[in-house]
Amino acid sequence: MSDLPENKRPVNLGTSRLAPVRMAKYPSADEAVRQGIEQLRQSPDKVDILLVNPPAPDRGIWIRSQHRVGRRSRENMVWPQVSLAQMAALLHPTYTLKIIDAIAERMTWTQFEELLDRYQPSYYLTQVTAPTLENDMYGAFLARARGAKTIAFGTHVTPIPVETLRAYPALDFALVGEPDLTIRDLLDHMENRLEDRPPEIRDLYAREMGYQPGIRDGKVDFSCIRGLAWRQGDEIHVNAPRPFIDMDALPIPMHHLLPLKTYRMPMMKGPFTFIVTSRGCTAGCIYCIKHVSYQYSVRLRSPEKIMEELWVLKKLGINNIHMYADLFTASRDQVMELCRMMIEQNIQINWTCNSRVDYVDEEMLQQMRKAGCWFISWGLESASAEILKRARKGTNPDRARQSLTWSRQAGIKNWGYFIIGLPGETEETIQQTIAFAKSLPLDIALFHIAAPYPGTPFFFEVVEQGWFRKGTRWEQVDMDKETVLDYPGLPRERLMYWQKRAFREWAFRPGPMLTYLKMLFSDWSTFRSALSVGLQHLSWQTEKSPK
Repeated sequence: MSDLPENKRPVNLGTSRLAPVRMAKYPSADEAVRQGIEQLRQSPDKVDILLVNPPAPDRGIWIRSQHRVGRRSRENMVWPQVSLAQMAALLHPTYTLKIIDAIAERMTWTQFEELLDRYQPSYYLTQVTAPTLENDMYGAFLARARGAKTIAFGTHVTPIPVETLRAYPALDFALVGEPDLTIRDLLDHMENRLEDRPPEIRDLYAREMGYQPGIRDGKVDFSCIRGLAWRQGDEIHVNAPRPFIDMDALPIPMHHLLPLKTYRMPMMKGPFTFIVTSRGCTAGCIYCIKHVSYQYSVRLRSPEKIMEELWVLKKLGINNIHMYADLFTASRDQVMELCRMMIEQNIQINWTCNSRVDYVDEEMLQQMRKAGCWFISWGLESASAEILKRARKGTNPDRARQSLTWSRQAGIKNWGYFIIGLPGETEETIQQTIAFAKSLPLDIALFHIAAPYPGTPFFFEVVEQGWFRKGTRWEQVDMDKETVLDYPGLPRERLMYWQKRAFREWAFRPGPMLTYLKMLFSDWSTFRSALSVGLQHLSWQTEKSPK
C-alpha cells in the first residue's frame, strides 16, 4: 500500500489526526433540522393546539366516540366531534387552536400531514379508543415528529395510561378520566399562563377542593396536575384523579369550528350534531365503557343550559339534534322540563335520543314526541333473562316490549341494539334473541358482538376466564366485523356467523325492507348511509355456516 501514490491511499478516519479534520467539513444535521422546524414555525397559520380526529386507514368512517360499538359505525353515521368542540371552548381565547375532523372531511393521511405542516401546533390532542389505538398513535407520531407535544384522552388511556404511554413513546401525556379541565390545566402550566385565566375558568378550578397550581421555582411540577399521566425520564407517573365537573359550569361547545354540514345519520334529513345533556349512568351493565370514565354517578345539565345551546345550533342552521348522553332519560324531571321549554319556545328541532326500557313511562314518551323527538335507540341486548341478569342489565324482555309499544303508540320510531356473545350465551339463546327482535315494534335492529373494553367488569371476566382469542391484538380487530372473544363451545367464527345471520333474519321481512327503501329515497344526502346499512348486512355471501 505504501507504493501507491499519496492521493490514492485510503484514509484512516480512525486516526486522531485525520478524523477531526475530515468530519469538520460536515455541519450538524440535528442543528439543520432544528433550524428547519423553526422556519416552518414562522407560518401565519401556526396554532398553539390542534384538536384532532385523525384519518382512517381506508378513508372509511370510524366513529370517534366513547360508545359501545367499535371501529366502524354499523349505522355508517358520521359522528360529530363535540368533545373536541367542548375542550376548544375551555381553551379559547387564551390559546389559538383549530379542530381537524379528518373522518368527516374524508381526509387522506397525505392531506392530514399537509395540515400538520401548515398549522405547526405546539400541542396535539387526540381521542384514543382500543380498536383505533394504532391508527390514533400514528397521528400522534406524525405530530411529535414535527415538534408538537402530544396528548391523548379517552376510554383507552383512562384505564391503562401506563401501558399506553409505555408502548407508544411518541405520546407525551395522557388525560385520565374527564379531560376538560385537565387539558386547560396542562397548557396553562406548560405555557406559564396561570395568571391569564379568565374569571370563569378560575372559578372552575376554585371549586376543586385543595387545588394548588404546580409551578415550583419557575418550573412545572407535573405531579400537581390532577388527572394527568406523564413521563419523567423512563418512569411514567399517574397523578390523583380530577374531581368531576359541574356540567352547567362548562361553556357552550364551539360547534362552529366543526364541519357541521358533513355530519349525517341514517333516516335523518340533512346534517345533525350532538348536544351533551348529561354524563354518567346509574345502571351497572358489565360491558359499558362509560363507567370507566364516569363511574356510576350522573351529572345533569339544566334544561335552561340545554335550550341555550339548542338556540346556538338553530342559528347555525342545524335543525336535527341527537341528545347525546350515557342515558338521556336518567332524570324524568329534566326530560319533562326540557320538553316543556322546547314546546313553549317553539324551537322546532327534530331530535333523537337513547334510553333504557325501565327509565320511561307512557306520559313521558308522549311529551317527548310533542317536543320533536322522533327516534329512540334502546339497549335491548338479549331475550334471555338469565344473560341480562348476569350482565347486570337490570331489565327484562317483558318491560322492553311494553316500553317499545308505548314509544310506537306515541309516534316515535324505535331503534334496537342487541349484543351477541355476552357471558352465558349459547346458540339457543342467540336464536331466542333473533325471534324476540322480530316480534318487537322495531324500525331498525342492529346486532353487535360483545366487546370487552379495558377497564370494564366484562374485560376483567374475559381475562380471568381466558376468553380472549389467542394472538389477537385490539388494534387489529374491527369490532363490528370481528371479535376478540373465543368462548368454549362458541368460538369466534360462530359468533361472527350468528351476528350476520341475526341481522339478515330480522331484515329480510316486508316491514324492515320498506324502512330501508324509505331511507334510500327520503333524502339524497342519506343515500350512502342507507346503502351502507343495507349492503353491509343484507348482502348474501356464499359462506357456509362454520361448524
